[in-house]
Amino acid sequence: MANTTPGIRPFRIDVPQTQLDDLRSRLAATRWPDELPGIGWSRGVPVAYLKDLAEHWRTAYDWRVHEAALNKHPQYMTAVDGQNIHFLHVRSPEPGATPLLLLHGWPGSVVDFLDVIGPLSDPRAYGGDPADAFHVVVPSLPGFAFSTPLAGPGMGAAAIAGVLTRLMSRLGYARYGVQGYDTGSWVAPEVGKQAPDHVIGVHVNAMIAFPVGTEGETDGLTEVEQRRWEAMRDFNDGYLQCNSKRPQTVAYALTDSPAGQLAWIVEKFKELTDPGDGLPEQSIDRDRILTEVSLYWLTATAASAAQIYYEEISANAWSEADSGGGAAVGAAHDAGWGDSDGQDNWAAGGRGTVPTAVLVSRRDVTVRRWAERDHNVVRWTELGRGGHFLAMEAPELLVGDVRAFFAEVR
Repeated sequence: MANTTPGIRPFRIDVPQTQLDDLRSRLAATRWPDELPGIGWSRGVPVAYLKDLAEHWRTAYDWRVHEAALNKHPQYMTAVDGQNIHFLHVRSPEPGATPLLLLHGWPGSVVDFLDVIGPLSDPRAYGGDPADAFHVVVPSLPGFAFSTPLAGPGMGAAAIAGVLTRLMSRLGYARYGVQGYDTGSWVAPEVGKQAPDHVIGVHVNAMIAFPVGTEGETDGLTEVEQRRWEAMRDFNDGYLQCNSKRPQTVAYALTDSPAGQLAWIVEKFKELTDPGDGLPEQSIDRDRILTEVSLYWLTATAASAAQIYYEEISANAWSEADSGGGAAVGAAHDAGWGDSDGQDNWAAGGRGTVPTAVLVSRRDVTVRRWAERDHNVVRWTELGRGGHFLAMEAPELLVGDVRAFFAEVR
């Protein structure tokens, strides 16, 4: 059903052929670095692996096929408070469907949710209960893909949440749910905090919850929680440091070299998919990964998509440190997650009151007591498999838990 709300216009992805030709030419002309023998993935993406993937991108991958798959879903553009917002809006055939906002992360996009839109919006067609149906709204977060340019600095999680609450109001949705992972798991709770009378529930996966420097907060962790805390401390946060401190500088290389953009993103898919010792295409179709990378490349959004890290980590860390807010200085530094007090900003505004569900995959590092400190957690699900990109790695697990949670809070 077409959306006819004032201020919202239909949108269709149609990348000029000249951009696709330019991409192939640049890939063919890539200047490849040397590498030390026998290092594997320990110091970054291996040259042989990336050469093979780049050649597949250049000669076998067909953007038009995946562009058409995206265009099968109704898409729109609007501007909220001066910020352009691109979004998919898939209305369910079930009249009593619950509106649901789906929020991606970095280095993701609306592409993340292609496998869950159908089962969520039309469960009857997938053998499910029609009572579990959702009207699905999937925005490109500000700074990502077609939600550009950024209207200005300051577009952190709270500001993005404000834009999205107004988007849902513009769409006529008075009561709705929110689901998010990664960056979306920062933004989704903020939507609940800003619109508690409208948000019936918040569902998150790939959530990060930090210690905040209070006495005894790491005492009595279970063996699993201790492993997760250790994984947080040991995590290689080189990409996060670059994104949060110098997003503009890094972006010149990523915006000029498709091989560079490919390496920057595929490393995250390697590190965060399940199994951890496998290649990313063992968990997610290779062409799906390339569609994600292509979207960043074709929209030239390496810089703008990274700004969320600056807003949430670096800028807030310095401002809090200057005001003496350094009680948790050691925690996030030791965790390898950037500047210390960014964690306080992620939980800014006090503990949320909206019912919240947390879904934890095998590769997630979420610690329950810290999540419950910041959020009104009413449902906690531990999975025995799956990684960070659950909507693509194990979409049936995500769909099942989303359905179960919102059946409880409707």
